[in-house]
Amino acid sequence: MASGSSKLAVYAALAGNLAIAVIKFAAAMFTGSSAMLSEAIHSLVDTVNQTLLLYGMHRAALPADAQHPFGYGKELYFWSFVVAILIFGLGAGFSIYEGLHGILRPRPIENVGISYLVLCLALLFEGGAGFLALRQFLAEKGDLGFFAAVRRGKDPALFTVLFEDGAAILGLMIAMTGIFLGQQLQLPWLDGAAAIVIGLVLAGVAVFLAYECKALLIGEAAEPQIVESCRALLNGDRRVVRVAGIRTMHLGPREILLVADLDFADGLVSDQVEAASAELEIKLRANFPEIRHIYLESRSLAP
Repeated sequence: MASGSSKLAVYAALAGNLAIAVIKFAAAMFTGSSAMLSEAIHSLVDTVNQTLLLYGMHRAALPADAQHPFGYGKELYFWSFVVAILIFGLGAGFSIYEGLHGILRPRPIENVGISYLVLCLALLFEGGAGFLALRQFLAEKGDLGFFAAVRRGKDPALFTVLFEDGAAILGLMIAMTGIFLGQQLQLPWLDGAAAIVIGLVLAGVAVFLAYECKALLIGEAAEPQIVESCRALLNGDRRVVRVAGIRTMHLGPREILLVADLDFADGLVSDQVEAASAELEIKLRANFPEIRHIYLESRSLAP
């Protein structure tokens, strides 16, 4: 399940986007700006997305049952994938459609001062939510680079909010630029062009998020340092001759399945192998609390 800090970032983004969406829709009605309407739709889609992420977190926290013996952790990955589809289909699709409409039937923007005020307020809200998500992401990424941490991250809620906020801030700047240039150059179609660029930015973010969530849905292994540390712990036991193989898979951001094939020393009877397996399982859980499911398979070296 996602951490409490990830949930806090999602709640902050939800509150900010809901307030911004209402303001942007009102401003779009008063000004007639295609870019502003595109941004309003963008904020509305983001609000729905954060709601779905929270629902995914709730579902992922459900306990295991007979039908789902490994729990519901991957529900978060599924709903994160749905969010990526919504960003592409609704956010990007509507933005590009509205932009084409603004280019084909351009009209001067009215009450342009309202547009600038709303966009500045939106930047303030989005910046606050984005800063919270970025601070949490930087705290968790360790020594990895930014994109390397995203590629290897297992908490889609956090990096989805981070990229959504980044796309929102970039979209606001594009909208402001389109409105400004349209006014200064007396080219109202530039407002529609800005909406299309916003749609392309959202499409790019959606494709990237969908690709990352797909990998998590299929099943990604634990980080190499975790796998090697587990291997070292198992090999360090005098009763284990060698670790023949380790397979891991993330069932959630902080929930790992581990299966290890162990070659035990000759001469050990079944009771001793069982006792050794139980002790090793206890050590693994104590050193790696994120490993929730452990299966140690014993193999005989005897001919």
